[in-house]
Amino acid sequence: MAVKIRLRRMGQKKAPYYRIVVADSRSPRDGRCIEEIGTYDPNNDPSTYKIDEEKAKEWLAKGAQPTEVVGKLFKLAGIEK
Repeated sequence: MAVKIRLRRMGQKKAPYYRIVVADSRSPRDGRCIEEIGTYDPNNDPSTYKIDEEKAKEWLAKGAQPTEVVGKLFKLAGIEK
């Protein structure tokens, strides 16, 4: 099973915020997830994010692949493989 760390869209129209989730790569964007590991809100200035570093590092060690945007958030948070 290929596992990805990606964003799940939440919120109202034109005012999205996102949850950073670990999900099977075959599931839909807002579908079932394995675990939630953080949040990201691009509406604030500057954008805010909260990431559970321990869980993120654990999933990366297990082989989960972050998407491009999540990879950039991890880099800002100082999380590396």
